[in-house]
Amino acid sequence: MKYLFSLSFLFLTFCGALTTNSDKEIKVAFDREEVYYEGRIAKNKEIGASVIHWPGSSVSLQFEGKAISAILEDQNGENYFTVVVDGEQTSVLHLSKGKKEYVLADSLSLGKHIVALHKRNDWGYGKTLFYGFEVTGAKIFAIEAKKMCIEFYGDSITVGYGNEDTTGEDKSTGDVTNNYKAYGAVTARNLDAEYSCIAHSGIGIMVSWHNLIMPEEYYRFDPNEETSQWDFSSKEPDIVVINLFQNDSWLVKKPKNDQFIRRFGLLAPTKEQTIESYASFVKTIRSKYTNAKIVCMLGNMDITENSSKWPNYVKEAVARIGDAKIYTIFAPYKESPGHPKVDEQKRIADTLTAFIKSI
Repeated sequence: MKYLFSLSFLFLTFCGALTTNSDKEIKVAFDREEVYYEGRIAKNKEIGASVIHWPGSSVSLQFEGKAISAILEDQNGENYFTVVVDGEQTSVLHLSKGKKEYVLADSLSLGKHIVALHKRNDWGYGKTLFYGFEVTGAKIFAIEAKKMCIEFYGDSITVGYGNEDTTGEDKSTGDVTNNYKAYGAVTARNLDAEYSCIAHSGIGIMVSWHNLIMPEEYYRFDPNEETSQWDFSSKEPDIVVINLFQNDSWLVKKPKNDQFIRRFGLLAPTKEQTIESYASFVKTIRSKYTNAKIVCMLGNMDITENSSKWPNYVKEAVARIGDAKIYTIFAPYKESPGHPKVDEQKRIADTLTAFIKSI
């Protein structure tokens, strides 16, 4: 009887230890080395959080456990994040204004999991602070750094503006704008590459639908602040993709538009001015990243339709620069109204993925 009692006691103790270990609460601060960031995100030790502005920015954690939540503080209550569990989009978070804990996944199966938060929408909806994760589980693990990094500079196409809007309204809000399904993010996943997205709907190189053009915005960490400088030496991407000029191509034909008048006065820029403005921006990016391959891309809205002059402007600009590590590629015109939807974004990604593999 003593022997049976001892075995039972040992068994219950062992099972209890397993249960306790796998169900413990693990607090993971924003600055733990196991937290994996992609994109232009900065850690702020003074406020105890990382600051997220740009679309496509992501925060990930690998752990063994059954549940995970994140502590986030949103500036306006207008940002959305895609939740990705083990490589699959599982839900969409609409953040409330202020600081709150959000459940990302629960009732997970036994074993390791990677959960990521991926910002869906434009930076104009406000910033988000990430304080950390809380895990119900046994252990957290470092995520192996990806071997390639791709950085994108673009407009609404690169943001993924309205790519999940099936109503025909072509809305910009994060419930129907999903950067995770935009061509840049898809291309990065196709190539197992780290992803950085510097994009702003409505932006151009010479003129935008709003006050900022990309040469005035590209260098900022906080896109609202002119003095907010990003440290380009912190990481050099292997590939830089520039997909701009779509908004320029529209606005140079609108002489009564306030931004046209602000940038050009009475006369639209000449062909020469247009080519030089593009070349100047590309050379600026080259000055920041001396070794990266730069892909100058257009598409897939009407800037690449058959009658468009803009692909030739880009070709001429690149030819003038004379850099063997700068390339051009043009995604075919999608021949449909509005911004590209998820399937049309995928077509851009397929084109770009194959091109990057070729270089």
